[in-house]
Amino acid sequence: MTEFIPPGTCWVDLPSPFRMKRGGVLEHGRVAYETWGRPNAAGDNAILICPGLSPDAHAASREDDPTPGWWEAMLGPSKPIDTDRWYVVCVNPLGSCKGSTGPASIDPATGEPYRLRFPDVSIEDVADAAAHVVRALGIEQLACVIGNSMGGMTALALLHRHPGISRAHINISGSARALPFSIAVRSLQREAIRLDPNWNEGHYSDERYPESGMRIARKLGVITYRSALEWDGRFGRVRLESDRPDEEPFGLEFQVESYLEGHARRFVRRYDPNSYLYLSRSMDWFDLAEYADGDVRAALAQVQVDKALAIGARTDILFPVEQQQEIAEGLAAGGARARFVGMESPQGHDAFLVDFERFGPAVSGFLDGL
Repeated sequence: MTEFIPPGTCWVDLPSPFRMKRGGVLEHGRVAYETWGRPNAAGDNAILICPGLSPDAHAASREDDPTPGWWEAMLGPSKPIDTDRWYVVCVNPLGSCKGSTGPASIDPATGEPYRLRFPDVSIEDVADAAAHVVRALGIEQLACVIGNSMGGMTALALLHRHPGISRAHINISGSARALPFSIAVRSLQREAIRLDPNWNEGHYSDERYPESGMRIARKLGVITYRSALEWDGRFGRVRLESDRPDEEPFGLEFQVESYLEGHARRFVRRYDPNSYLYLSRSMDWFDLAEYADGDVRAALAQVQVDKALAIGARTDILFPVEQQQEIAEGLAAGGARARFVGMESPQGHDAFLVDFERFGPAVSGFLDGL
């Protein structure tokens, strides 16, 4: 059981007890975050970034940690999120293994990792923890909250549960509720982990780690993060070297298989399986419609922001672009100046992490107008 914490990480202690949406209570929890830029004299230039399931708070390099971040091309001086103008905070989700308290953290009551004793985590809990960081940093109101993927869900929960916390919102490849296809995929990912004998009801170790389950779960995820168009363009039906020795029956034969295997192996030892299970399930549970008698657009109309942008890739199968359109229309029904942009990007759900030529100008253009 290992936590993976970037060198420049800071922490905010959560109120103790921290009461969770589904009835659990967390004692002595903390949330990891990093910042870039500086607050201005008026204190009105703060931006909050809510990331997806697997990223940490290290969205971009800093003086104390020059390692490139997961959103390096988007965040920094003269970049789309310009840190010469904006004071940027990125919060690691509660329940993660990247610095915030989660199943891999030590339970102070026992001196052992929480494992499955960790309370059920909802997107609303992740949002409340992020709101606590904002207030602990002395930010009275955010200029904008930006949410990517699962972070788009978090951002909407934050805005709904904490009215007035931000003047504007950018939702990138996010949604107001989980769709059946996405739930089905994540269910298979969790099953792959749980059926690995080394998972052992959450009681694994670094020596007996459910690597096979995590590899399969990650491969399933990566397949849905990109589009069929990109898979075809990048790999086609190209095979691996024909003279390679056959190490096992039905082993890797195509380049696309080798890519997935390499990607999975780089991920599995850098993420805690129990954290993966908890946060994956939190996305399945999330449905903003529960706050408006089952009407998701009515729930979105309750969100109080002045201006919003919802963007996504038209090739996204995990968070289909119709969900971002729904967000923009719902926020507009509540009085926000909201706009939807569907990107003609071939990279699918992960486009916001790689297609900076399209996503960069959309984000910078919106922020320039604030």
